[in-house]
Amino acid sequence: MKVFNTYSRQVEDFQPIEAGQVRMYTCGPTVYNYAHIGNFRAYMFEDILRRQLRAEGYAVKQVMNLTDVDDKTIRGSRAAGVSLQAFTARFKQAFFEDLKRLNIEPAELYPAATDHIPEMIVLIEKLLAAGHAYRSEDGSIYYRVKTFEGYGRLAHLDMGGLKAEARVSQDEYDKENVGDFALWKAWDDADGEVVWDSPWGRGRPGWHIECSAMSIKHLGESFDIHTGGIDNIFPHHENEIAQSEGATGCHPFVRYWMHCGYLVVDGSKMSKSLGNFHTLRDLFERGYTGRDVRYVLLSAHYRQALNFTFAALDGARSALARVDEFRGRLAETAGAAPVTGAGAAPAWVRAPLAAFRAAMNEDLNTPEALAALFALVADGNRALSQGGVSAGEAAAALQALRDMDRVLGVLEAPEPVPDAEALRLLDARTQARAARNWAEADRIRNALAASGWDVRDGPEGAKLKPRRA
Repeated sequence: MKVFNTYSRQVEDFQPIEAGQVRMYTCGPTVYNYAHIGNFRAYMFEDILRRQLRAEGYAVKQVMNLTDVDDKTIRGSRAAGVSLQAFTARFKQAFFEDLKRLNIEPAELYPAATDHIPEMIVLIEKLLAAGHAYRSEDGSIYYRVKTFEGYGRLAHLDMGGLKAEARVSQDEYDKENVGDFALWKAWDDADGEVVWDSPWGRGRPGWHIECSAMSIKHLGESFDIHTGGIDNIFPHHENEIAQSEGATGCHPFVRYWMHCGYLVVDGSKMSKSLGNFHTLRDLFERGYTGRDVRYVLLSAHYRQALNFTFAALDGARSALARVDEFRGRLAETAGAAPVTGAGAAPAWVRAPLAAFRAAMNEDLNTPEALAALFALVADGNRALSQGGVSAGEAAAALQALRDMDRVLGVLEAPEPVPDAEALRLLDARTQARAARNWAEADRIRNALAASGWDVRDGPEGAKLKPRRA
């Protein structure tokens, strides 16, 4: 299997640190609002990567963080007049619902930043002791970029032209250098009740240190793959390398860095002012399904920009209908015939399946993989129409579709999923419970039950399950 490594800017043979085991970290959502389709472009790429690794026989441990403390979450919770925990809980729950709608496999761990403050403090102490960090007059802690020799290599950055990072510009204090970034931010009035004690005084962590602390705790000081959107390369991932290697002395922090390209809508950058900003809920309200959206998101190579359009969604629905029709014809021909092995598969099954596997092993080339899928559909339909397909051959073709779908995750018809109104009611129930309005929460539960959905409360929040007769 080959992957493009952002660090080297080359396609490389994938070799994990430990044979047969892959440890992978994924930059997850900042839970201050509903995730938009641009966010899910990254999560879809990471899901395809995970599925392909598993299809190649690797055991995968994936960690996806939840950023539940930063400027945006604090502003949102204060504007809503609720605690940070209550504010972010509803968007964490919505995120997990959206993952399910898109048939994205769950990661092994979803650590939240607010649960890892002690680990962040330990890392900062190590950076201070090593001379990589310093304390400003107000008690904030900054990383001294000039002390890390490799800074800028991931982004292929010209250090002479280094600019201040926009993400923390509003929190800048008395930094030594324009490129230095915050590890710990001293408390001020804008933070309200969001504050933790530290050896340097009360405050909260910077954005970048959160991922270093969580990845090291759950995956070790050096691991195989770190993923994210191309916009994460600088400054976030560059800063993660500097923090992590500066604190641990372990090189490399990550063996393979993988990033997906941007998503644009109708050829333009997604923007609320342009009216082309879409969450999944917006698309569901227009009648599209998670399966339609998933197909569009995997239709372009992950490193290329993806132009998202409603015409593409309509095209996805038509393409999937072709696959569904083909599967139905195969099932009718196969009957109860078992799959007896590779010998039962005719050439029109073996060749597309081999092409599919080759495409996915060549840096997750999903466009070529989909071309192989539809070659199977076209050749299979032709053979079926000619009456030359045995029950065993049809069963082998069905198995080939299942093998492809282990990676694509879009061919099988999905289980029933909640519609927009059911999701709205579930969100309202979560808010009622956060406000301790138990009567309203019970009323909403009963309304959901009447519309065919049971509510299951669990560690990751409330989820909807179809009611069984």
